[in-house]
Amino acid sequence: MKNFALPRSPKVIAGMVILGIFLLLMVIGPFIEPYNPSSPLFLQNLPPSSAHWLGTTELGQDIFSQLLDGARATMVVGLVAGLVATVLSIVVGVSAGYLGGKTDEALSLTSNVFLSLPGLPLLIVIDSYLPVSKRSNPLVIGGVIALTGWAWGARVLRAQTLSLRNRDFVEASRIVGEKRWRIMAVEIAPNLLPILASSLLFTVLYSVGAYTSLAYLGLTNTSVWNWGTMMYWAQANNALLANQWYWFVPPGICIALVGTSLALLNFGIDEFINPRLRAAGVRVRGPKSARVSRPRLGMTPVLRDTSGVSS
Repeated sequence: MKNFALPRSPKVIAGMVILGIFLLLMVIGPFIEPYNPSSPLFLQNLPPSSAHWLGTTELGQDIFSQLLDGARATMVVGLVAGLVATVLSIVVGVSAGYLGGKTDEALSLTSNVFLSLPGLPLLIVIDSYLPVSKRSNPLVIGGVIALTGWAWGARVLRAQTLSLRNRDFVEASRIVGEKRWRIMAVEIAPNLLPILASSLLFTVLYSVGAYTSLAYLGLTNTSVWNWGTMMYWAQANNALLANQWYWFVPPGICIALVGTSLALLNFGIDEFINPRLRAAGVRVRGPKSARVSRPRLGMTPVLRDTSGVSS
């Protein structure tokens, strides 16, 4: 893989920068907020100024502090739900595709059931049964969202696993007596990494949208700040009718920017998967550098018959 270089597309770089900023705010946001986001310390409905960059709310709370504080819960829920849903899709999809038979039928049926259910209504029903104390925990909410977002990824991974299960390196692993779990984890899963990365990005985006939608509808703890909660309180206090754009526009822009960054990063994954797109990022080295280097599939070596090759 000497000729392979990471994509140098401006789109990918822009996506990494934007997402990196929000991940940084997730960590340091609550520590750099200028005021307590929940304390009504100031005059009501102040417009943006040097003292309050995004103005104040109907209760006299600093909106910029709420925006910084809300970044943590929003991003944590997105990442937790994305990771949990991706793990579930790996377990279900790869197991169904490789094991086949009754296992495939049962897991495929489960995936189809979850795919047939509308995501947001199902999420609302599950969330309504949670205790109020649990609705303020981003980890719990992330786990609930993951239950509604894993099925489509499992279907994709099952299809890809079916195309890999009869490859030479998988057959070689079976012949030498490798256990099934090792074949799935070591031989098949590494060849699914680009698809897994794309699935993770999409699931994080879905999770951020689902979480902020629940918060906007008032179905989460409205005392815990996230970008959806900000829009909930803005709507409840008629900010749109009062032309208080600085209350509801900034959280909407942040949600859109997170989605944009994930979409831009997905361009990099497309370049990795598609050799024609990846050719633009191949480093030029020697007369044969125009050829795209392909990674070797599998970990188990395959013995090939070379008796007919002259020395």
